[in-house]
Amino acid sequence: MAFSVSSLANYTKENEASLVTSSVLGAKTAALIKSAGNVMVGVKSAETINIMDTDAFFQAGGTCGWNASGTTSFTQRTVTVGKIKVQEALCPKTLESKYLQKALPTGSQYDSIPFEQDFSDRKAKTIAAQLETAIWQGDTASANGNLNKFDGLIKLIGAASGVVDANVSGFISGAPLTSITAANVVSLFDGVYRAIPAKVVAAEDMVIVCGMDTFRTYTIALKNANMFNYAFDGKADSEFVLPGTSIKVIALQGLNGTNDVYALRLSNLFLGTDLLNEEEKFEIFFAKEADEVRFAAEFKMGVNIAFPDEIVKVAI
Repeated sequence: MAFSVSSLANYTKENEASLVTSSVLGAKTAALIKSAGNVMVGVKSAETINIMDTDAFFQAGGTCGWNASGTTSFTQRTVTVGKIKVQEALCPKTLESKYLQKALPTGSQYDSIPFEQDFSDRKAKTIAAQLETAIWQGDTASANGNLNKFDGLIKLIGAASGVVDANVSGFISGAPLTSITAANVVSLFDGVYRAIPAKVVAAEDMVIVCGMDTFRTYTIALKNANMFNYAFDGKADSEFVLPGTSIKVIALQGLNGTNDVYALRLSNLFLGTDLLNEEEKFEIFFAKEADEVRFAAEFKMGVNIAFPDEIVKVAI
């Protein structure tokens, strides 16, 4: 007699003690806006960014009299938040026939899920990553359910009057560009820098933002050109100072795949929410009537800009 094992699949050891979750990028843009102090809290539906502007006309002095001149104006831009919820039902009993059975407690009734911490961490990071994309690429007319809850910065900046378009021959050699390549990317970023209005180019919070794909193309082009007078701040694919300037170039996953590049002040971006960091709050509970574990999160989010004429864009 011998063992008959032809009907069994070859054994592969599966580590039932832990699950490895892949890295999920967080909502970097939201963090940058929060760092600038422009988070509007308590927004249930919409709230305005209230803007005051004033001019000053110099008159000849040395004489008596009063000759009033100048105007102070008030304008508004509106942050409209999208109302978003995430709900998932989990039945632990479906794990009984898989290697995950090792993580289930004894007995046939379960009021929790195994690896709850890993699950909740991954879920929160996934929500943050999807919000990062929506902050830039959101469009209420989109058929994509993850993008149609509120309008993102690409749409809002594109519709705003006064934004400086750098994709013209006056700023970028060979413009208008139809793609971003290693051959034109250095000229593109130089052109964006050249197009920044003089009144804000020296602002401490002025940055140039792009997708991580464009960022890599740019850094490779700089390396190949032996332009080593730049330094990375933090991890690769993150940010560095534009050579010859004090302006940071920041890679954002929300701009991945767009071929868009923007120069703007972080203080020019506004984020509206009902409760600060509400997107990070969630609940995992046992629904006894359905004999299942449920995940629930609900929050509001929206963005806008205050001064379109301080923003430079290249949208290809």
